[in-house]
Amino acid sequence: MTVVKPEEPEDDEVVTWWGLVIEGYLATQNKLMGEIADRFGLAPASFDILLRLVRSPEHRMPMTRLAVEAALSSGGFTKVADRLVAADLICRVPSPDDRRVTFAALTEHGLDVAEKAREACAEILRRIVLTPLGDDAHALAEAMRTLRTVNGA
Repeated sequence: MTVVKPEEPEDDEVVTWWGLVIEGYLATQNKLMGEIADRFGLAPASFDILLRLVRSPEHRMPMTRLAVEAALSSGGFTKVADRLVAADLICRVPSPDDRRVTFAALTEHGLDVAEKAREACAEILRRIVLTPLGDDAHALAEAMRTLRTVNGA
């Protein structure tokens, strides 16, 4: 019995596939973040931080860890955090255990906005990702998880 090996794709085809992944992600992310901005007045970095905090225990996280997870520089994170504090969405809370640590924590108003924004995000993603992809949505998520695992730091 002869095993037929699938033909390797051409270089241009592989590069095109990756380009389509990037373009599809960017178009979808732009649509998602545009709707979040329209509904809540949140820039992408602010939304990302609120989303991370609403999903964290006690709705707080050390600021340095939050900056790393949000892929922001120290200075960039400080600017975003200052805007969120000014909007009464987060507050800075010193750690009772380590004076070197400051937590970013959702305010009551911030918790309300973050929960509503998270719900809206899920609704938007159902419409712009799950509906068009159908059963392929799960496979896409698993493929991205694999790439993150294999290529992540």
